[in-house]
Amino acid sequence: MGSDNRTGTGAAPEEVSPRKLAKQRAMASAACAVFGREGYTRASVDALAAAADVSTRTLYNHFPGGKAELFRTVVTWTSGEVRDTQIARIRALVDPARPPRPEDLERDLGALARALVGMMTDFPNHFALVRHIHAEADHVPPELLAAWRDAGPRPAGEALAEAMTVLADAGLIDVHGDPATTAGHFTALISHAIVQLSHYGVLPLPQEETDRLIDTGVAAFLRAYRAG
Repeated sequence: MGSDNRTGTGAAPEEVSPRKLAKQRAMASAACAVFGREGYTRASVDALAAAADVSTRTLYNHFPGGKAELFRTVVTWTSGEVRDTQIARIRALVDPARPPRPEDLERDLGALARALVGMMTDFPNHFALVRHIHAEADHVPPELLAAWRDAGPRPAGEALAEAMTVLADAGLIDVHGDPATTAGHFTALISHAIVQLSHYGVLPLPQEETDRLIDTGVAAFLRAYRAG
């Protein structure tokens, strides 16, 4: 779903009326909640149609590929929203023109960590869907997994790696020649425990516990990567 009016099938773009596009978006939004609750395997076409308050015939008229096409549309649409927000938060907090001062690095990395971890609260249906993607990876068609990675995790990871390069160029951290791995370690240290304990935000942790886990993750990251 998006401004290019694609249906997510990989076919050539076709013009879609605003009314039809709005209908598809509403169906995809309803499907996101179903996929997030039931997962890809258990979600039936009947349940997806019922959630969108349409007939199965209408669903297939909009998504001829059925459940697989609708899942791909939902994944790429919601991943795009999350990706754009995540990249905007990264770039707002790590500005190449104004990198943090050394004495502010821990504070600013903490702010970045909170902004990224907060995505689970801001996009609960998407992260419930991601939880099922990980749990059902052996049952989700490989092309759908690839579509999800290309729409969200890959470009978001690249943006975070660029942020680590900015910090390295400012002499604040040492990425040891590999900003992508550095970004991955930062993400793991600030969020892995929170993701696991909250089940991707399904069961949110108390704020003080979230803060403690983020602060210890940032401190561990700096012990490993602070320059000098």
